[in-house]
Amino acid sequence: MSSSDLATEHPETQLEHDSTLVLDKAVSLTLSSDSLLIVEAKTKTTHAISLYNVLDAEINPSSLVITYAQHSSKDDVSVTALHYPVGEKEKPAIEAWMNKLLDLAYGTAQRRKRLKVLINPFGGKGNAPSLYQRYAAPIFAAARCQVDVQSTEYRGHAIEIAEQLDIDAYDAIVCCSGDGLPYEVFNGLGKRPNGREALAKVAVALLPCGSGNGLTWNCQGTGSNSIAALCIVKGLRTPLDLVSVTQQNTRTLSFLSQSFGIVAECDLGTDHIRWMGAQRFTYGFLVRLLQRTIWPCDLAIKVEMDDKQAIKEHYAAFRAKEEEDGPLAEQARLDAAKQSPVLPELQFGTVQDELPQDWEVVPGDTMGNFYAGNMAIMSKDTNFFPASLPNDGLMDIVTIDGTVSRGTSLKMMTEIETGGFFDMPDVKIRKAIAYRLVPHQKEGYISIDGERVPFEAFQCEIHQGLGTVLAKSRHAYEADGPR
Repeated sequence: MSSSDLATEHPETQLEHDSTLVLDKAVSLTLSSDSLLIVEAKTKTTHAISLYNVLDAEINPSSLVITYAQHSSKDDVSVTALHYPVGEKEKPAIEAWMNKLLDLAYGTAQRRKRLKVLINPFGGKGNAPSLYQRYAAPIFAAARCQVDVQSTEYRGHAIEIAEQLDIDAYDAIVCCSGDGLPYEVFNGLGKRPNGREALAKVAVALLPCGSGNGLTWNCQGTGSNSIAALCIVKGLRTPLDLVSVTQQNTRTLSFLSQSFGIVAECDLGTDHIRWMGAQRFTYGFLVRLLQRTIWPCDLAIKVEMDDKQAIKEHYAAFRAKEEEDGPLAEQARLDAAKQSPVLPELQFGTVQDELPQDWEVVPGDTMGNFYAGNMAIMSKDTNFFPASLPNDGLMDIVTIDGTVSRGTSLKMMTEIETGGFFDMPDVKIRKAIAYRLVPHQKEGYISIDGERVPFEAFQCEIHQGLGTVLAKSRHAYEADGPR
């Protein structure tokens, strides 16, 4: 339905029970709990627009303009506007209705966000600049976000940008990349003298331009640039657990996962075939499955929960929580971070300290796969950690023995997509707050958020709600939980 179909030359406006606006007795606009319903009297046609898709509304000198994101295809939205002529006398009533429309359209999400957009022109297939300009920029502009765009010029550049950022000037840093830039941004914010305050204040978001795009799949549930941009516009500030990783004298922050064994090999050993996109992980898995499948190590875990049924119950209870206080709880978190602005101290020390006595020592001589997840989805269709939650203060650790048959390993791979992986008897799952892993061999791969780190002993511990993301839900990822 075009705007000309709905416009009338001599509008007469009235407001009925404050949710319906009638224009010239020809068009009515009604607000429901989740939709804007447009009814044209002459043709008796009805058109519904999801309130989630409404970007902005304004009264200019002669008309009411409603801007929204319309689905141009299943996986894309584009900016569309409706125009209705108005007269001076009608403007107060229309303005009251328009304000209610925007209140319902945004809920507790912040409007007109101030965004620092970082574009990695080299990552993935190298098309991030064009993807941003074509799909995301129009959405941000229509929602009247303030946007400051900068391209990263070299590896680690985003760390420097985040470390030097004026955190009072921006609400979020939006990365046009794969998961590499968010990793750098979290670490850049964390390196500041007021790292905890910066991580609480500035949200991190991702426009999917890489191979895995885990941050987007978990927080927005999409691999589409335009839909992700809409989700950022409507995104809720959500606390995110972050993991401290120590190796020798270094401490870095992880937001997504840490892996050792076949998953790390599939991720980091396939950099030369990034042109394949997400399929490179599958290819890497199959190639390595036919070769060596054991990566021996010493492993110790500070386990909080290791019974699958108990983990399922924990997940269900956490996901069912109310949106506790929303902005009030968020303000309390910001106030606490401002009062104690430095990064939290390491409760369990570093990998160089003596191993705590109450940690569970896990036999690792025949380790096939060690995978610790802070998010559920690692890349499209790989819901590897279905019981993972954004801010429960626990990481999910999967261990699989390297002596399982190739047939079982292949079945595991297919069961990730179907949802049966969690319950497979050969898949050991623990919820934990810390662990230490020491490789036995001298060469191999360790992956932190998809980034290669030295192949040596490392220790991890989780910090509840240390980081901030923009997400559709404050309590769960956009992924199916365990069955």
